[in-house]
Amino acid sequence: MRRIISALSEIRALQLQKKGATNERIAEATSMFGALDTQLNGLRLGEADEKLEEVMMTADFTYAIMEFVQRLMIPAYQTKTYNFEAMLKPETTPNYLPVTRYQRRDDLDDMEFVSEKGEPRPGSVSDPVKKQFRVYKWEKQFDFSMEVLVNDDLGYFDDVVPAMGRSARRTLEKFVSRMFWNAVTVGRLTGLGALYSTTGRLTTARISTARMAFSQRVDLDGNPLVVGLRYIVHHPGLADTVATIQNSTLVPELATNASNVVRGTFTPIEDPYTPGVAPNLPWYALADYRASGVVPFILARRQGAPAPMLLRKKSDIESVTSLLGGGGAVPPIMGDFATGNVVVKVTDEWGTYIDAQEGNLFDFNGAYYSSGTAP
Repeated sequence: MRRIISALSEIRALQLQKKGATNERIAEATSMFGALDTQLNGLRLGEADEKLEEVMMTADFTYAIMEFVQRLMIPAYQTKTYNFEAMLKPETTPNYLPVTRYQRRDDLDDMEFVSEKGEPRPGSVSDPVKKQFRVYKWEKQFDFSMEVLVNDDLGYFDDVVPAMGRSARRTLEKFVSRMFWNAVTVGRLTGLGALYSTTGRLTTARISTARMAFSQRVDLDGNPLVVGLRYIVHHPGLADTVATIQNSTLVPELATNASNVVRGTFTPIEDPYTPGVAPNLPWYALADYRASGVVPFILARRQGAPAPMLLRKKSDIESVTSLLGGGGAVPPIMGDFATGNVVVKVTDEWGTYIDAQEGNLFDFNGAYYSSGTAP
């Protein structure tokens, strides 16, 4: 039995060396196996001169081996991401106060025929549409005791800082997803009629219908706008449908030789937070604001804060050699003086346009929605 313990001790030491563990950590593990060996031989620590007695049962031995040797971390879940940046126009605010943008939604009046010696009628200029938005702070704080961090032989907390960054990104992705699928935004598009919404599931014909709807967009004076379908935002359950449409030379839903005219005309973007259960899966069609100047959605950030920050509270402890002498800095793992807690925080700042009637639509002319309920 002692040979087994010795072999296990050596194996564990090699494992820790490969992981880059410190000499103190390796010595601590070796000491644990020494204590186990002592216990298995009937000796209790600190009582070598006392009578030998049994201190561990067979089941206890199995449990001890599992605790000391087989404590390993399995890989964490791999989660999906939402690559939304291309669809949203970035905006910047100087502070936390609302900022204002003015949008012209028509042009100057057309000219009119003037007869000989006639005078032209005066033209008119419409007031621009006022849009306001602001950014807000988003934060989450985490506390860890010094003892927990010191005792973490598995490296369970080694991933805390990257995980905080993932938390910030995930929160932003869910925020952007809600901009699309909230009831006010959806209600605004459905209320505008057939050129802005439908109920059909995603098919080649429905994408063609959306393209036709974009081609008929006009300004407040009825002048045609240059707006084209660029992005299809879809539920993860529609990934195969989108891939089929994108890769088919012929219309995949028809048993004819009709050409697939929408193939390669759009960029699919999967939103993992899209609500819906198959087969009733909603989808969006969006215009490219860079090409048309029509901005369906925006994402605002404060100037100087373009990304999340991971912050740690500075320890208020000093190491001293005398009560009246100067103090020295201590490792951050010592935490605060009162509790020994190590306090970290992730913070970010963003916002978007919010309106009681428009929802988060900055310009409805750049969007087309489908509930995906009709076959």
